[in-house]
Amino acid sequence: MNKNVGGIDRTIRITVGLALIIAAATGTIGLWGWVGVVPLITGAVGWCPPYALLGLNTCTLKKSN
Repeated sequence: MNKNVGGIDRTIRITVGLALIIAAATGTIGLWGWVGVVPLITGAVGWCPPYALLGLNTCTLKKSN
């Protein structure tokens, strides 16, 4: 399982995931806000299953000399 979620993408996923979870926990939005667990986990782990299926990768590549 290679990482396929890069730095900015990870930051956005974690931020949006936490915001949705907090909004759901405080009752600001409905139960659907718990879907924020998905971007939170994919951001924390650095791997996204749909990205893997579609061949997408937002990680920067390390150059070898």
